[in-house]
Amino acid sequence: MSWDLILVGAGLANGLIAWRLKQRHPQMKILMLEQGASPGGNHTWSFHHHDLSAAQHQWIAPLVAHRWPGYQVIFPELMRDIDQPYYTVSAERFASQLREALGDALWLNCPVADVAPDSVQLADGTTLRARAVIDGRGQQAMPGWRCAWQLFVGQEWRLAEPHGLTRPLLMDATVAQHNAYRFFYLLPLTPDTLLIEDTRFSNAPDLPAEQYRDAIRQYAAQHGLALVQLLREETGCLPLTLAGDAPLHASQPCSGMRAGLFHAVTGYSLPLAAQLADAIAAQDRIDAPGLHRLVQAIATRQWRSQGFLRLLNRMLFLAGQADRRWQVMQKFYRLPDATIARFYAGNLTLTDKARILTGKPPVPVFGALRAAINTGNK
Repeated sequence: MSWDLILVGAGLANGLIAWRLKQRHPQMKILMLEQGASPGGNHTWSFHHHDLSAAQHQWIAPLVAHRWPGYQVIFPELMRDIDQPYYTVSAERFASQLREALGDALWLNCPVADVAPDSVQLADGTTLRARAVIDGRGQQAMPGWRCAWQLFVGQEWRLAEPHGLTRPLLMDATVAQHNAYRFFYLLPLTPDTLLIEDTRFSNAPDLPAEQYRDAIRQYAAQHGLALVQLLREETGCLPLTLAGDAPLHASQPCSGMRAGLFHAVTGYSLPLAAQLADAIAAQDRIDAPGLHRLVQAIATRQWRSQGFLRLLNRMLFLAGQADRRWQVMQKFYRLPDATIARFYAGNLTLTDKARILTGKPPVPVFGALRAAINTGNK
């Protein structure tokens, strides 16, 4: 049997592609292969209201598990509520919806040995053929990239009593910094269930998970959160690009992190995954060469558009002391709501960029200038 499209990996990007194609082209023969026991793995994906268009909000809505009217940030010298809606797609909701949409076309516990633009070889030697194959098996090393890293451990806890939070705490940077930009991230999932995440923007991809777990317990105790039952844990090590070349993928269509489609400063990937899903669903014909050209064009355009964001990363990670990086983010969160929204959406205006760079710099001037021009890979 052959298919119109085989999606290798049932992560966020491939999941959104399958979801959108089922809406736009229900007759298309799609097969999704996942080596794990469930689509989506063990992840939480969040996004801001202005990250998506009105049409994208509409088609992605069934996947959204939680919505809030805004969020809060806290820094040593600033506490602010941002009245812009914030959304979360849970792994549980994502998996449930994909299972229903794909049915028998979702193959779980299905390890893959090799991927080509029009075929997939399974670990058992079986070869599957399609008009096109999209490789969405997560991030891979990109030669020539210079990166910092967003490291996190998040734990979903049931509490002994209601936590009282009505909106996410996106950043609590009043904690010890530990040679990184460090903050706690809280998502109030139910009145007595909370996702507590210790996040660090670090120069090195070292993730001592047990230290993060201890820190979560200490943070909860300090804030009067009585932890009763650990429901779930997720970890992450996301690249944050400082410099390099646009991603190239030879002839293989890729998606998501593997295609380099993520926000350079935050590591968020859902908005660009939604854009890719829309672009693929808009094609009149699906074939490997056409999909490769499409993905390559989107990845190249996004890389070029994020040059200013990589500049901000260089100033954050290469200028000044790591324990003082919170000052950069505190200055950013004094900006107008509209600028903050466009930053997360990745469509800053010239005025926005000027606002971000002007004023008293939160890092040493000469250090910032050296960082700005340091576009090499070392």
